Amino acid sequence: MTSHVTETPAAAPDAALRHFEARLAFETDCWDVYDSMKSGRQDFVLLDVRSREAFDKAHVPGAINVPRRAMTKERMAQFAENPLFVVYCAGPHCNGAHKAAIRLAKLGCRVKEMIGGVTGWQDEGFAFETALETAAA
Repeated sequence: MTSHVTETPAAAPDAALRHFEARLAFETDCWDVYDSMKSGRQDFVLLDVRSREAFDKAHVPGAINVPRRAMTKERMAQFAENPLFVVYCAGPHCNGAHKAAIRLAKLGCRVKEMIGGVTGWQDEGFAFETALETAAA
């Protein structure tokens, strides 16, 4: 008797390796972003792609708010040459980060998604910043 898990056979180890290695080329997680920023090894630009209102209420410290519709070739050219953009939105229930990643890729930008978004950041217990705190910094 097979379970729902095994009724579809698992991939061969070499196929699983290719799949999971490829995923890491497209994704990072909240802990890796947090630790990179905290240790001073931030070699990426963190973009909050939610609305300005949502960003102002609470966002990941150090993030820059660039909603997807504001991502133009001219706007993104304001950043250093060929940066890696890491995008996030509200969380797993939101596809805003996917849409932003598509937009950035079409503009020729390198991009990864911070999986979990705001929900993942909160689940990790990391602090948020508000617009008032950002303005004071």
